Amino acid sequence: MKTLHVISSVDPKGGGPMEGVRQFGLQLKKMGHILEVVSLDTPDAPFLKDFPLTVHALGPSTGHYKYNTKLKPWLQEHAGKYDAVIVNGLWQYHGFATWRALSDASVPYFVFTHGMLDPWFKHTYPLKHLKKWLYWPWAEYRLLRDARAVLFTCEEERIQARKSFWLYKVNEAVINYGTKTPPSNAIELRAVFAAKFPNLQGKRILLFLSRIQEKKGCDLTIAAFAKVAAQDPHLHLMMAGPDESGWVAALQVQAAALGVADRISWPGMLSGDMKWGAFYSAEAFVLSSHQENFGIAVAEALGCGLPVLISDKVNIWREIVEDGAGIANPDTQEGTEATLNAWISKCAQEREAMAEQASATFKARYTIEAMTDSISSTIQRFLR
Repeated sequence: MKTLHVISSVDPKGGGPMEGVRQFGLQLKKMGHILEVVSLDTPDAPFLKDFPLTVHALGPSTGHYKYNTKLKPWLQEHAGKYDAVIVNGLWQYHGFATWRALSDASVPYFVFTHGMLDPWFKHTYPLKHLKKWLYWPWAEYRLLRDARAVLFTCEEERIQARKSFWLYKVNEAVINYGTKTPPSNAIELRAVFAAKFPNLQGKRILLFLSRIQEKKGCDLTIAAFAKVAAQDPHLHLMMAGPDESGWVAALQVQAAALGVADRISWPGMLSGDMKWGAFYSAEAFVLSSHQENFGIAVAEALGCGLPVLISDKVNIWREIVEDGAGIANPDTQEGTEATLNAWISKCAQEREAMAEQASATFKARYTIEAMTDSISSTIQRFLR
């Protein structure tokens, strides 16, 4: 099978959608299939050098919407070479261009919404939602309506997507989603991390590793940590991730006002061995997100045997709690505090048992192999 993924950007700062395409493509290559990408990045973007798949970069593009006059004609000329086209993400030009190019074409296209139809956005950003409503009927609604199928990463995402816009007509399909199994050389990776952060040796590290933005509930995590930190002087919070909106300075002021500034680290974005070293050096992973479709970092944490302390707005929370691989509560300060308290109150044996279950949950539910089989079989079923 030969597939083409259409995405706004393959910049790793974009998080889950880009990483999903990357991991899915690498696994397909192992199986003898072909996956290529067309993006709106500029061809000389530095992150393209390290991207392991063939990328047709058609930028530069204009504005946040990434308008690009090259994409539609490129798709009309080249899409016929592929068995299927998959659009990743909504609300930027790449989706509308795909609909314009392929709505009447013989090659079918599919859409991954990646959580971008979650009603949280409607309630949190009503003015932005109004603008989207003006755009919805003539663009995204048509993109989804004419797709061979719209792919959701879990049942919760599928249900929530129906609540954002009343004009909604799609062929729905729920698939397994996952990520690459983390490296297994935990001892060496811990040593890499320890060399970079020697002051954290002997600390009980609670790790946040994601984009630092309002949606991720970083302020809730800091406030809750300040409430529980006095219970053990060895507790330490690491807030790792790119600062997309310049929020870190305000969060650091918050931490100082709460008296925990010296117990929180801000290393920025971690990647490669340093990222995996952080996972293997931590005691638990924390994410008090207000909206999280799947959460690649959540799955990666589980794969490293790390219990996950999350909000019930992470769409896979039910499966995690049912398995006993983590703790979930509402996305409030009280809920986040209850989650951290529940973790801290566990004895060492209980924490170890949850860590073992985290690894088991990853292997059973969230491997890239399970994801690849699920997506491939779903696409082939709709092609037939």
